[in-house]
Amino acid sequence: MGKRIAVIGAGAVGGYVGSGLAASGQDVTLIDPWPEHVEAIRAHGMQLYGMTEAERRTVQVNAMHLTEVQSLAKQRPIDIAFVSVKSYDTVWATRLIRPYLAPGGCVVSMQNCINEERVAGVVGWGRTLGCIVTGGVGVDLYEPGHIRRGYARQKHVTSFYIGEPHGRITRRAEEIAEMLGAVDTAVATDDLWGVRWTKLCVNGMRNGVSAATGMGGNERDAHDAVRRVCIALGGEAVRVGQKLGYRLGKIGVLDPERLARAHEGDAAALAEIEKQLLDSTAGSLRSEHQRPSMAQDMAKGRRTEIEFMNGFIADKGAEAGVPAPTNARLTNVVMRVERGELPARAENVLWN
Repeated sequence: MGKRIAVIGAGAVGGYVGSGLAASGQDVTLIDPWPEHVEAIRAHGMQLYGMTEAERRTVQVNAMHLTEVQSLAKQRPIDIAFVSVKSYDTVWATRLIRPYLAPGGCVVSMQNCINEERVAGVVGWGRTLGCIVTGGVGVDLYEPGHIRRGYARQKHVTSFYIGEPHGRITRRAEEIAEMLGAVDTAVATDDLWGVRWTKLCVNGMRNGVSAATGMGGNERDAHDAVRRVCIALGGEAVRVGQKLGYRLGKIGVLDPERLARAHEGDAAALAEIEKQLLDSTAGSLRSEHQRPSMAQDMAKGRRTEIEFMNGFIADKGAEAGVPAPTNARLTNVVMRVERGELPARAENVLWN
């Protein structure tokens, strides 16, 4: 009998991955707090869209309301639980599924920020793994039961990294990577924390800026002044991660050291990084509809993860003695937009 999988949080990422796993033949149950979303999935299946007509498909997948989770007590236990909620919901979501885990069951944090410690605080480090979803997936839940992928698939880009906190590649990490390989490219990694911080650098450059300005990815990167703010955010995050001892990979397509130097005034590095960012707005890799997750949250009137993203970078920088003032300032601005004190506009991040 195959593994039983639960996805707690069937939003853009959780819904996309969970539906993809179900389409590959896995036993998947999506659990979500949005009643209309669950009912739409039950009535019509999950409607998935991409940048081509060939990516349009309907997936029949089991969906469950939060209020129905107790019924799992009468069912086969959960072997793998993917937690795909916002960072501030991590603890309750993990507690929700813990009673229904199989004796050897595990919880995988499939989230934007660094939440493995929160998960482990509920189920223990031995049952905790991390899954980093790279920016190439770029999905948007734009109405109940409808998820749109905003990036073209690229076989040479790894979309999912699965890792154990202790850094050894285990059979279960490889098994989860094999499952996710049916959704997109996936590998097991021996460097969970380095990959996590690398993804945090990517998100730190993009999410909060789009939330504060209302800009989509192409518009944001094409705006000269806003693009420079993104570079400052990324450069600070790189220096903090290096000070903390993390091994950083490419920040999207950007070399981390060149990104940091671009922020620090290296003219050649700045020209190189700006060209790479501008190139990302051209061609067919990124849809005009693509919006980072935090911008989606802002548009829907939901709480953002800014304290767990740019705020976290600034806090860790302060602890390590590496100031990250741009990240700290963006955190405050996004919280003001979130509270309705400022409208989302480019001027919110044009501080110089």
